[in-house]
Amino acid sequence: MPDDREIISAALEKARELGADLAGAVAAAGLVDCPSAIADGHRGSQADRGTYIVLGLHHDPERPELDLWEAGRGTPGDRILAGVGKALARWLEEEHGVRSRLIPYRLQEGGIYLKDAACMADLGRIGRNNLVIVPRHGPRVRFRAVWTDLECPGRALPERESPCEGCEAPCARACPMGSFRTGRYSRERCLARLDVDKATGREPIDHCRACELSCPGRE
Repeated sequence: MPDDREIISAALEKARELGADLAGAVAAAGLVDCPSAIADGHRGSQADRGTYIVLGLHHDPERPELDLWEAGRGTPGDRILAGVGKALARWLEEEHGVRSRLIPYRLQEGGIYLKDAACMADLGRIGRNNLVIVPRHGPRVRFRAVWTDLECPGRALPERESPCEGCEAPCARACPMGSFRTGRYSRERCLARLDVDKATGREPIDHCRACELSCPGRE
């Protein structure tokens, strides 16, 4: 009978088979007080046991429709990832008898800090543009997560230099909101652009991706 480590390894392979471009695992306990949770003053994970399988989907700039947002439906890319997550949760329960569930996207609905989770699962590193820079895909990846009742073995992440080392920061120049004018990313300025997009009343909404699309994605 496979142990938790072996089931998690099989689940990562299954996730890619189901359509995820990348997948990694992180102990749920590690997300409780992750960096974003500490900064925001929130609990980073409702669960303090089990494992999150983090799923990533590459959003090719040549497929902009993946990012078009509609109220009550989200984006097509997120729906694809949700489908992968639900299928993976079913597979874990049917094949291995392990309780599993897709985690909501929004934090206030029981979600987790997906950027932190992706980094802790060693899928990428946070860049100067506040996006996860992933090898081969740069920052053009979206994430979802599945919680499963398995214990993820602890491991130290390898030391790596910043993915922005030596970069001339085209993301800062491309931002129409001046979100980098102080030398550091301003979440408030970035969110203000999202509010402007939503205020038009037109759907689907093609949200700004200037910093993401200008990033050379070095890793």
